[in-house]
Amino acid sequence: MDIKDAQSAAIGLLKTLITIPSYSREEKELADYLQVYIESLGYSTGRVENNIWIIAPDFDSSKPTLLLNSHIDTVKPTAGWDRNPHAPNLEDGRLYGLGSNDAGASLVSLLYVFFLLAQKSQPYNLIFAASAEEETSGKNGMELLLKELPQLDFAVVGEPTGMQMAIAEKGLMVVDCISHGKSGHAARNEGVNAIYLALKDVEWIQNTELPLVSDFLGPVKMSVTMIHAGTQHNVVPDECSFVIDVRTNEHYSNQQVFEILEQNLNSEIKARSFRLTSSGVTTEESIVKRGIALGLNYYGSPTLSDQAFLHFPSIKIGPGDSSRSHTADEYVGIEEIEKGIEIYFELLDGLEIPHYKRG
Repeated sequence: MDIKDAQSAAIGLLKTLITIPSYSREEKELADYLQVYIESLGYSTGRVENNIWIIAPDFDSSKPTLLLNSHIDTVKPTAGWDRNPHAPNLEDGRLYGLGSNDAGASLVSLLYVFFLLAQKSQPYNLIFAASAEEETSGKNGMELLLKELPQLDFAVVGEPTGMQMAIAEKGLMVVDCISHGKSGHAARNEGVNAIYLALKDVEWIQNTELPLVSDFLGPVKMSVTMIHAGTQHNVVPDECSFVIDVRTNEHYSNQQVFEILEQNLNSEIKARSFRLTSSGVTTEESIVKRGIALGLNYYGSPTLSDQAFLHFPSIKIGPGDSSRSHTADEYVGIEEIEKGIEIYFELLDGLEIPHYKRG
């Protein structure tokens, strides 16, 4: 197989995948198809739930291991589609269809780059993994998949970045808060208004910037995005609930930011999860150096992906444009896929990656 064969086959596969609905947590039909497709090419697959992986032949435990990953799930189509979202439509060099851009183009490109790289010995072990439930950060996606894989040292996560390197990604923590007051009649001077108490905490969140600022991701961003209080107009509310959306940079763990909130807010607070962590690598990573030599740019990504579950170094890179994700009449350019496969191969063929030092 050469590059042109891979490009043609990847585009053909993407057209087929678009026809198979694979909404997050409903990926079984597409996972079944993809597993049979890969096995028809002579590879043995592993599978847990709707996550599928392949390990290149001649696995050597003395070598570092590189993971190529993208996701098979999509969001549900919005009401604004003018086309059938599950009918691949090629028009003026654009392939339209749900999941074409996010992240079908990355998925098929990385799969065929895996096949190209596996044709000869590499200085690393190679694994391709197609994960489920990325769009919902579900527990039966990457988090479950990682438990089945060998120890990993680096990952390339396929998402639409215009084939530029996202070398850092913000984490996410959602915090539920409740301020407690005392109810009373609004006509009399009684009660303690929980809204007024909450506003003091909201003001602190609005005016606080944590000191450690990332070169690529900027500061930690804390936003109050929901608030609710009161049962009727003439009752002083004794509770006010609000939600904080926290986007962490690589300098703070979610737990650290939560502890800062606990120390400074008077409201009762509870984090929904600490799972979705920030990630980042330096420009000294071998893959980043090679990317720069190839003319690729690098940046910090504000949007979340399966990188959040990878507690070892990774970058995010793939064909397409994130501004098209989750939009009506989503598309990816045919040339974007073709160029993506070329860049992935140039980036990874013969690349020396270090063993990741844990602990």
